[in-house]
Amino acid sequence: MNALPVPGATLHFQVEGSGPVLLLSQSGEGDADRTADLVPLLADAFTVVTYDRRGLSRSTLDPAAPPVTMADHADDVARLLAEVADGPALMAGFSMGGAIGLRVAARHPGVLGTLVAHEPVLPNLLPAAGRAQHVAELAAIQRAYADGGLAAAFPAITRHLGIDPAHDETEDGLTPQPLTARRQANFGFFIGTEFTAVMEDDLAPAETVATGTRVIPAIGLATRPSVHTYRCALALAELLGVEPVTLPGGHNGNTAFPRATARALKELLAPRHVQA
Repeated sequence: MNALPVPGATLHFQVEGSGPVLLLSQSGEGDADRTADLVPLLADAFTVVTYDRRGLSRSTLDPAAPPVTMADHADDVARLLAEVADGPALMAGFSMGGAIGLRVAARHPGVLGTLVAHEPVLPNLLPAAGRAQHVAELAAIQRAYADGGLAAAFPAITRHLGIDPAHDETEDGLTPQPLTARRQANFGFFIGTEFTAVMEDDLAPAETVATGTRVIPAIGLATRPSVHTYRCALALAELLGVEPVTLPGGHNGNTAFPRATARALKELLAPRHVQA
């Protein structure tokens, strides 16, 4: 087990494979183990780094640590990559991870060479009306969780974010991800604390442009276009003047379709594309 002390927390991280360093930053409550099916499919081409965000699973917060912010998450990634990489790294960030990656690119120039930002949960990318709607839906999920726990929050997540684990298609033979006590606690931290960090983040859209990092906005093939994180990816692509790439599955396609996702990431992050 690898542990990295950082201000206010201790980060748990895992490293597998060889080649250019590729950090996978998960969505939602996902910790390093959430990518159990994806990592081995990438480890033949990359040194794959996964981690638990501060406050999740084995990445423990220090006593009396202040509420986590998106800047904290970005600083954690910068410190983690300084520990494992000799130069600019690759990063694939999904939803929350995509928003963190954009924060890293803006806050820590030179840390990331290429970032795949898949449906980042970043309301500030949207016009005023869409931004207000996105923040309102996150707040509605928080209220549902506060009132009725996960039993109330999950239907709200399904309704607002287009995620329905009980009915979404997946590849065969995936590692089971039961709703353990640890996952439930992670969901609680994600909804109760990290949603607030997202809603209060002040990253301006202009800060995502000309960072020195090649940013590849990505959308899910099966994500409904009305979902706000999908629209965030489209807004990011428009800001950057590029077309978004389409990755397999929906909002959580990297965990539902790890084989197809690995093939897509290898193609996107191949040297001829990275240097283009």
